[in-house]
Amino acid sequence: MALPFLVPVVLFAYIPLFGWSLAFINYRLGVPILQSEFVGLRFFRMFLTDRVDMFRVMRNTFIFAGIGYLVSPLPMIFAILINELRSVRYRKVVQTITTVPHFISWIIVFSLAFMIFANEGVLNSFLTSLGFQPRQSVLGRNDAVFWFQTAMGQWKGLGWAAIIYLAAIAGIDSELYEAAGIDGAGRWRCIRHITIPHMMPTYLVLMLLGIGSFLGVGFEQYFVFNNPMVARNIEVLDIFIYRRGLMGQDFSYATAIGVMRSVITIILLFIANAIAKVVRGSSII
Repeated sequence: MALPFLVPVVLFAYIPLFGWSLAFINYRLGVPILQSEFVGLRFFRMFLTDRVDMFRVMRNTFIFAGIGYLVSPLPMIFAILINELRSVRYRKVVQTITTVPHFISWIIVFSLAFMIFANEGVLNSFLTSLGFQPRQSVLGRNDAVFWFQTAMGQWKGLGWAAIIYLAAIAGIDSELYEAAGIDGAGRWRCIRHITIPHMMPTYLVLMLLGIGSFLGVGFEQYFVFNNPMVARNIEVLDIFIYRRGLMGQDFSYATAIGVMRSVITIILLFIANAIAKVVRGSSII
């Protein structure tokens, strides 16, 4: 029964690993792979010694990933707030409204953001009508890239990410809340001593799974919001690989970067798993 789901995984996740051979040859279009020059670890050394582009790209990637981990508790907090709503109908309305953005393409999200935040967008036009003189559009401000892109990502994915935590809350035994109520515990004490401890295993698993994409913070969002004014801070590792590999046709170097990213990600995953096993006594591996 699992075979129909395993076949696409093998086709799209394991067979392409043979393409890693490009990282060890100087591949050029039109030249067969077997006839290409073998260069060994040349492109890996380029990756480790590039102190200009790679330092900037890795800095951006680590900043976005670090901010992502700082705001990772927000879906859990949002799920708790939704669960505490007394009106079931209002709870469903809020959950639906906050989940819909997840299904909206980043192209459409950018179009909406451009209509609102552009120099002649809705926001600046409204501020001008009030007598204010708006600064440069936030879409073109290099110093606002990190917090603005984080805010856009949270707006798009917060409701969807909260679904898993809502499922974890639904699995908590209601008798625990009844016993706490008899002992005089209020809503906040129930949240602190019952809800949050039962949600922490779910948070731990999601955090460990998120480390697997630590260096792959995303492509679509940063690709559509990229422009010359913010390119220095918004270019993450995936965008750099796309620019060097497809646009620059430097396939071997781009492949070497992808291989290094996968190796580093696996190492980080095992380190995080070992730390979680020591701290909490449980892990996913």
